[in-house]
Amino acid sequence: MAIAKNPDSLLGDLLKIILSLFLPPLGVLVEVGISKHFFINIILTIFGFLPGVIHAVYIIASR
Repeated sequence: MAIAKNPDSLLGDLLKIILSLFLPPLGVLVEVGISKHFFINIILTIFGFLPGVIHAVYIIASR
């Protein structure tokens, strides 16, 4: 059973995705806190900015 998202959570997700376009680890930090996904995103961002952005958007969209 899928959980229906309300407009407020959709707007919040959109703002986090926009934030992730500029600073991917910050978007992940806001979404999941300090966890393994945050550290994975830092490593991906160091290796290349685009992988960090893709990972951040994936994390935000999947939650």
